[in-house]
Formats: sequence, structure tokens, C-alpha cells
Amino acid sequence: MRKIAIYGKGGIGKSTTTQNTAAAMAHYHNQKVFIHGCDPKADSTRLILGGKPQETVMDVLRIEGAEKVTIDKVVKKGFKDIHCVESGGPEPGVGCAGRGIITAIDLMEHNGAYTPDLDFVFFDVLGDVVCGGFAMPIRDGKAQEVYIVASGEMMAIYAANNICKGLVKYAKQSGVRLGGVICNSRKVDKEKEFLAEFTAAIGTQMIHFVPRDNVVQRAEFNKKTVTEYDPKENQAQEYSELARKIIENKNFVIPKPITMDELEKMVVKYGIAD
Repeated sequence: MRKIAIYGKGGIGKSTTTQNTAAAMAHYHNQKVFIHGCDPKADSTRLILGGKPQETVMDVLRIEGAEKVTIDKVVKKGFKDIHCVESGGPEPGVGCAGRGIITAIDLMEHNGAYTPDLDFVFFDVLGDVVCGGFAMPIRDGKAQEVYIVASGEMMAIYAANNICKGLVKYAKQSGVRLGGVICNSRKVDKEKEFLAEFTAAIGTQMIHFVPRDNVVQRAEFNKKTVTEYDPKENQAQEYSELARKIIENKNFVIPKPITMDELEKMVVKYGIAD
């Protein structure tokens, strides 16, 4: 079983990328997959479950108590038998969402949710926050691999570089490694070239360049991943290729974040603007 944490700038498309990659893994590559949503919005599994709302671990814990947080209660199965759970979060203005992630993962481990027959567990983590409970998947060794979703926009690369700084701090104590950067294209000028230079500079790879395609949005309107919506679409094949590259990946590193001056020089070189 391989446990993967997905990080990236807020709004970059982490949940969309995670769900579409998981669906492709299950459909095209016969992998058994579990998605653990670690965002208080609890929207990391909705495409896999056909848009059905899912009771979160924190909701059940808060309303019914820890003894009611069972696999049957909070783990649902969706497309291609992908297992799904959402950590959820505290009531607005009360408590710490990061703490909820710690509690939810601990409860899932205690209840044996991550079964030995699984090939992959994905932790879809809120934004680019690598502190407190949001860092738990990499700080405490819950995930061994990290993939960063980015694009050719400056703030997406800035966030990716910051995430790498967090990874460096936790790599020795937890053994977590960076598997690469996934470019979720925004169709900005020289995007692929910029990502290629940035990933080389920090010592990793752009594991796949996912082109921008409106079919992703059409599939989401239908509450599905692209693979479920239309497996013959070119974009479904792109996610299949990303899934294959992750399955076969052997290139895991402790990244070497670049300085802000170095990053700004790259931005100027490629004329990138947000």
C-alpha cells in the first residue's frame, strides 16, 4: 500500500486532480484506491460519489461520539469501488480544522480503514498549509509520498516552493519524499517550460503536464470524473497516463527549495504574471 499526500495552492485543482487520477487508476489500471479528504469543506470525494453528500468524521464525532465513528458509518464506496472518507472540520469559528485532520486519520487507523488490500491511499490536503494538523500526513509519516499540484502562475509556483520547504523539515523524521509536481495547466505562456525549469531547480520532476480541457468542467457539472463521464475523451487518457506514471514512479527526493530571488528571476524570464 502506498500512501500519497496531495498538496498545492488553494484553488489549483487538487481535489479535481486527485479524484480524476484515482478514477483512472481504478478504471484503467485495476488499482484499489482510498481517498481521505483532509479539507474542512469536505469536497474531496464528491465526484467519486456522484455528488452525494457524505457524513464527515468530525460531524459524527461531534454529534454522536467516538464510538459511532465506524467504517460503515463514515466510509463510502463510489466509482469503481473507490473508498472515500471526509475528515470534515469544526463548527465555523470554533476549534481547529487541522486538529480535526489529526483526529480523523487516527480514528481511521484505529478502525482499520486502510486495509492491506489497498494499492493507494490519497490524502487530499487543504491548500498550501504545511503546519499544524494540515502537515500531519507528512509530519507523522502517514504518507510516504507527496505530489504537488501547480501551474505556470507565479503564486502556484511560490506555494509549491513553500511546500518543499515544509517537506525538507519533515523528511528526516518521517521519511516522506517528493514524487514530483503535477502541472494542472492554466494555459499561460511558456507554462511547460517554466514548470520544467522550476522542477529541475528543486531537484524533482514534472511527473505529468495535464492540459486544460473544458470536458473536466462538463464532467463536474454531471457530478463525475472524466473517466466515468466519458472514458474515450482525450482528457481521460491524460489522467490515465498520470496514474500510470505515479504507479511506476521510482524518483523520490528530498527537494531543494530555491530562494525568492531565484524564483523571481524565473518569473521575469518567462514573463509570468498572476
